[in-house]
Amino acid sequence: MAGSSLLVLIDDIAAVLDDVALMTKMAAKKTAGVLGDDLALNAQQVSGVRAEREIPVVWAVAKGSFINKLILVPTALLISAFAPWAVTPLLMLGGAYLCFEGFEKLAHKFLHSKAEDQAEHTQLVEAVADPATDLVAFEKDKIKGAIRTDFILSAEIIAITLGTVADAPLMQQVIVLSGIAIVMTIGVYGLVAGIVKLDDLGLWLTQKPGQMARSIGGGILRAVPYMMKSLSVIGTAAMFLVGGGILTHGVPVVHHWIEGVSQSTGGLAWLMPTLLNAVAGVIAGALVLALVSVVGKIWKALKA
Repeated sequence: MAGSSLLVLIDDIAAVLDDVALMTKMAAKKTAGVLGDDLALNAQQVSGVRAEREIPVVWAVAKGSFINKLILVPTALLISAFAPWAVTPLLMLGGAYLCFEGFEKLAHKFLHSKAEDQAEHTQLVEAVADPATDLVAFEKDKIKGAIRTDFILSAEIIAITLGTVADAPLMQQVIVLSGIAIVMTIGVYGLVAGIVKLDDLGLWLTQKPGQMARSIGGGILRAVPYMMKSLSVIGTAAMFLVGGGILTHGVPVVHHWIEGVSQSTGGLAWLMPTLLNAVAGVIAGALVLALVSVVGKIWKALKA
């Protein structure tokens, strides 16, 4: 009897772990869009920091990210336990914010000239090189800014994950949310640390005696700027895909319409939902940006 009970318990644990693994995989897939932007943003946040201080700064931001998630995960669990009706509205807000942030980047790219961006970058470099600049305060500002950015992106990741496990038992929710929070933080900041030190690796290799090492080092130095640009582009596109997907799934009429259109396209049925979600994301982002701009102008007028 005891042996059979133990087997039942083991089978139940295995089933729970299987469910947790499946939900974690689904949550990770859904949050991948946020991660691309998270990675690019955090790598950019530490730009301008002295080379020997890059890793300490990344580590400081990573610790702040863990604190953010220590706040966000229990909050998400409380919402799921006492206000489950709020999960879908929170997801919709998160999706709308993703689309807004993505469209704001597009608007910035087309409305601001390269000269303005270059001037901003030059000003940053000059400020760091100036002996009168308080580098400790500069680092603290960088860290605070990166932690604020991380809080917003972490909230999006936790909200998307919560939507995936909202109907699961409490223990599975705890395991999946905690697992996603830990794995994503380690993964993102581990990659950020690697990215910000790539130029140092390339420079080190160019100073080695072997021709192959120097060639690889030069290739790394040439590739790093393009890699950063690629991360930013991929992250922005993923924000429209993920944010648009969340919004369309939250509106049953739109979701069913997309399914119907996709089924009628035959061989393109696998691609059509992705394209339509992206279009919905772009439209939603434009509408939210327009609304924010109008509200901002009204607020300024009232304050004046």
